[in-house]
Amino acid sequence: MSIIEKALEKAKENQSSERRTSDSGELSRTQETASSSASSALLRQGADTQQQPERTRNFLSIDWSAMQENGMLTPEMARSQLAEEYRLIKRPLLMNAFPDGDNGIEYANLILVTSSVPGEGKTFTAVNLALSIAMERDKWVLLVDADVAKPSISKLLGIKPQAGLIDLLIGSGLRLSDTLVKTDIPNFSILPAGALHQYSTELLASDTMKRLAKQLSERYPDRIVIFDSPPLLAATQAPVLANLVGQVVLVVEAEVTPQYIVQESVAKLESCKVVGCVLNKTKKGLGFTYYGLGYGYGYGYYGQPKKPD
Repeated sequence: MSIIEKALEKAKENQSSERRTSDSGELSRTQETASSSASSALLRQGADTQQQPERTRNFLSIDWSAMQENGMLTPEMARSQLAEEYRLIKRPLLMNAFPDGDNGIEYANLILVTSSVPGEGKTFTAVNLALSIAMERDKWVLLVDADVAKPSISKLLGIKPQAGLIDLLIGSGLRLSDTLVKTDIPNFSILPAGALHQYSTELLASDTMKRLAKQLSERYPDRIVIFDSPPLLAATQAPVLANLVGQVVLVVEAEVTPQYIVQESVAKLESCKVVGCVLNKTKKGLGFTYYGLGYGYGYGYYGQPKKPD
């Protein structure tokens, strides 16, 4: 073999070696890319796993057995006395919220449930009213725990502490959808009270709260929003909230709450257009029956509030 032939053979061997090296490098880069993709997938999977509790936390499967033990309204009680009483309570509220024409009531689909003093049953009434309205076929209900100092709805329904109303008001960066708790009733959601705050009254009186109330009222025209507020005479938040809603339901404990206490509460609601009164815990019926049931329920006046005789 001549020198030239040897040189050509050597050149061919070098080219072949370079191709093998290049192929090896490409294979290595491909493996690195695959490894990187696998790692990214694992990271995304890990992130999804970490986010899963957040999604689970914002869903509530209602414990109906516990609700029934607490005397609350359940789907199986459609023909019960309690169900009939709340049908009577909700009907004028719904008529005001969704009138055939303009009734002059602004934010009529925002309803505040309150009482004069603690223990009269405002939370019991607010939750049952929300459940009763949720049984309507074409209405959506949002129940807001606005008793931010002593939230009761979350305790009653078994919702663990989480972000809610106050967190939206302090500018935490959360959206309303981040704080809503959906339930296994498709048209029933809950907005928890959220974090405790020393300036809760100021937050509820803020422009942010006014904008939130407006958003809640106007975003979904078929939605009823029920606020469970603190008692009128026990905290300053209730009169503040009453100015943001279109209707107020005042819960009065029958044969227990003195008349002068009720009068003082009504005086705090003088700026409200619509005020109704629910007589709670009454042992006396109204003298008639339906479905074989006796009513133990009283309902007050609608229109501009006036002091009871």
